[in-house]
Amino acid sequence: MAAIGLAPVPEPKLTGSARIQSVDIIRGLIMVLMVIDHVRVYSGLPPGGPSPGIFFTRWITHFCASGFTFFAGTSIFLYGLKLGSKAELVRYLLTRGLLLVVLEVTVIRFFWTFSLDYSGFILFGVIWMLGWCMVLMAAFIWLRPAIAGIVGLLIVAFQDFFAKVPAVLPGPSQASFGKFWEFIYKSGFETWPDMNVLYVIVPWCGVMAAGYGFGEILLMDPARRRRLCLALGLSAIVLFIVIGSIIISQKVGDPDELPFVLQLLNQRKYPASQLYLLMTLGPLVALIPLAENAKGWLSSFLKVFGQVPLFFYLMHILLIHLSALVVNLTLYGNIHQEWYEVAPYTQIPEQFRWGLPLLYAVFVAEIALLYLICRWYATYKRNHPEMKWLKYL
Repeated sequence: MAAIGLAPVPEPKLTGSARIQSVDIIRGLIMVLMVIDHVRVYSGLPPGGPSPGIFFTRWITHFCASGFTFFAGTSIFLYGLKLGSKAELVRYLLTRGLLLVVLEVTVIRFFWTFSLDYSGFILFGVIWMLGWCMVLMAAFIWLRPAIAGIVGLLIVAFQDFFAKVPAVLPGPSQASFGKFWEFIYKSGFETWPDMNVLYVIVPWCGVMAAGYGFGEILLMDPARRRRLCLALGLSAIVLFIVIGSIIISQKVGDPDELPFVLQLLNQRKYPASQLYLLMTLGPLVALIPLAENAKGWLSSFLKVFGQVPLFFYLMHILLIHLSALVVNLTLYGNIHQEWYEVAPYTQIPEQFRWGLPLLYAVFVAEIALLYLICRWYATYKRNHPEMKWLKYL
């Protein structure tokens, strides 16, 4: 059994705080960037566009979903070492994963919309996806981490084959099965009315499995770990640039097309393409050596967020939504809650959309407030180990 990774992984000799710190710091950075995008949602500005300011405001946040999912897999690996029991880890993954699914369609949906009316809008977002990926990881963890990581990379690389799965069924069955399959991978079928699937399961389950396998690299000696992180990260960046450039060079010219660099950076997120994942995960992996030795106020600041990711996520949507209502009341004399009944697909009349200076001013204020709230919660959680339920938040 041990030969295929079914035996508990032994506790490594080197479990210094630097290793955990690198994950917490980068995860904290990812979460800070995520706030930019969600403030943008409530500002009414479109997700990208010909204006460089709006384009890069959206582009910089592309690192969030990729990094969040990848390092969730790494955290599963590290938590498994701490538990020392595969069975306990499976129970944790199943219960926490299903909790995330429930939170997405209840608390998180309410924070997005401030509406309890499910007849017009249901969102299956990033937390829903993370929840189901954690449920699937309950099977992946029985493999050796390296094997799980390789399987995850194969899922990412060959994700387009998942779009063809409904086609193997006979005609009468395709539509009904395809409606369900749209939750797994987009295949061109319609889902149930008012159900909005923002994040499908594939390729994200592969990204999480790859992050789980990456956890083994964090157990290596510092010099080897740095070399591997730089090699993997920079290789992903080079592959992205080379393959992306070749694809763009073969396209027929369009006078209205974005400039070359913006085309290269404008990769498909829904579902996340191979180039999108190379573009976003490469730099994050390459940053690990820098993050593991980081000191000073910035690393401490980011680490606070990285230690309580789910709590941060819940609080940041609630605060941004409330802030948007305050801004609207201040500027227009009305909170205009009706604009946010289908958030994050917010539709605001162009004359009422915020400019980038206001967007970033609200972002800075939100981060400052979130830091105070998350620091309090992290301290409370650390000081109350007897409250077992806190590990789920």
